[in-house]
Amino acid sequence: MYDVCVIGSGPGGYVCAIKAAQLGLKVACVEKYPVLGGTCLNVGCIPSKSLLSSSEFYHKVQTQANDYGIKTGALGLDFSKMTEKKSSVVTGFNQGISGLFKKNKVKEIHGTASFVSKDEISIDGKEKIKAKNFVIATGSKPTELPFLPFDEKKILSSTGALALTKVPKTLLVVGAGIIGVELGSVYSRLGTKVVFLEFLDRICPTLDTDSSKLLQKLLTKQGLTFHLGAKVTKGSASASGVSLDVEIKGKIEKFNAEHALVAVGRRPYTDDLNLKNAGVSVDEKGFITIDSGFKTTTPNIYAIGDTVDGPMLAHKAEEEGMAVAELLANKSPKIEYMAIPSVVYTDPEVAGVGLTEAAAKERSLSVKVGKFPFKANSRARAIGDDEGFVKIIADSASNQVLGMHIIGPHAGELIAEGVLAITKKLRADDIAHTSHAHPTLSEAIKEAALMVTSKALHI
Repeated sequence: MYDVCVIGSGPGGYVCAIKAAQLGLKVACVEKYPVLGGTCLNVGCIPSKSLLSSSEFYHKVQTQANDYGIKTGALGLDFSKMTEKKSSVVTGFNQGISGLFKKNKVKEIHGTASFVSKDEISIDGKEKIKAKNFVIATGSKPTELPFLPFDEKKILSSTGALALTKVPKTLLVVGAGIIGVELGSVYSRLGTKVVFLEFLDRICPTLDTDSSKLLQKLLTKQGLTFHLGAKVTKGSASASGVSLDVEIKGKIEKFNAEHALVAVGRRPYTDDLNLKNAGVSVDEKGFITIDSGFKTTTPNIYAIGDTVDGPMLAHKAEEEGMAVAELLANKSPKIEYMAIPSVVYTDPEVAGVGLTEAAAKERSLSVKVGKFPFKANSRARAIGDDEGFVKIIADSASNQVLGMHIIGPHAGELIAEGVLAITKKLRADDIAHTSHAHPTLSEAIKEAALMVTSKALHI
C-alpha cells in the first residue's frame, strides 16, 4: 500500500513523485514506456530544443560567419550526427530521472496503468497496485485531423517530425502555433522549403499581437512561407509525398510536399485509464474535471498537467505536481497561474507572461505600455542580434506589472524577471530602479520599465 501512486513520469508526474517522497510519503510512479520523462523529455521539449539549437548554430555559421570575420570554407551538414546528439541528450536525462527516483526512494514501475477501483490500479492487466491516493499525470498526445491520420512516414505528428532520418526537400506544416513554427524552423534552417497552412489570421495566436506579427515578419525573411486563413479540407499520402486541398479566400488550392507535419494542437491522454471504474469524470474533450485543489470527482484521485484544462506547458505541470505533493503532506501551496510564462524557441525567441495588451483591453483595464527595442540595446548590437523588443504592460494607477512580452535574443531566459515581477506584484518602478549590469540584454527590460514610469534613457 502506497501513500501516493503517480501515473505518468513526465515533468508533472516525476516532480510530484520526488517531492512527495521528500515530504515523507511512500511513493510509486508508473510509466507506460520503457524510459522515464514523458512526452516532454522523449518526444517533445528536450529533443526539439536540441535540434533547434543545432540547426540555429548551423544556420548562423552559414549566413553570418563572414560578418564576424570568420572564414569557414565549404560548410557541410551531417544530419545523422545532429540526431545522435539529440538522442544522447534525451538518454542522459532518462537516466538522470531514474537516478533521482532511486535517491528519493520512489518505486519505479513500467507498464500501462488502468483503474480497477478508486483504490487500485492494474499494470498491463496483471500486477495490482493499491494506494491511498493517485495522481494522474499522463500528459497529452497530438491531435489528428480525421481525414489526415498520422502514419509517421508522410503524415507526421511532432513525434514523427523529430524522428526523420534525413532532411526533407519540402515540408507542409498544418498549423502555425508554437510546435509548428519551432519544428518548421528546424528544417527550414537545414535547407527544407517549409510552407505553413494556418486557419487563423496570425501565427502563434496565444502570443501578444505585436510579438506574433514581428515573429511572422522575421521568419518570412528567413525563407518560411505562411498562408493565413487557410483551411485544409482534404489530403492524401503516397510513396512520393503528400497532397493537400486547402481553401483560401473561398477557393481550393492544391499543395504538395515530401511530408506534411500536422500541428493543430494536443489532446489529453486519458482514454485508456478506465476512469469510470474509479468514478472520475472527464469533459467532452477528454480533460479530467478537478476542483481548485486538483481533486477529481473521486476525492483521493488527483489530476495535473495536460490532463486538465489550461495551457499545456511542462513547467505548469511541474508547479501542479509540486502543489499536489504538498497538499498530500498537509501543506498549503499556491500557484500564481498569471505568472506562468510561455516561450517560443525560434530565432528570435519569443516569451511572454501575464496579460497581453489585448487581454488587458478585453478586461477593460486601464494600462500603460512601455516598449523598448533591442536595436537601442548595446549588448544586442554588439552581438549582432538586435531584432525585437521588450514590452511591459502595467496598471495605469499603480504601475503594477500585469504582463511582460519579449521577442529577441535569449527571450526565454530574460522573461524570468517578468515572472518574478508578477509573482511578487512588483511595480514597473521596482524594475526601473533595479541595477541591471551593463552591457547586457536585461537592460532592455529596465528601459521598458522606465518607459512605463517616465522616459527611457537610450531612445
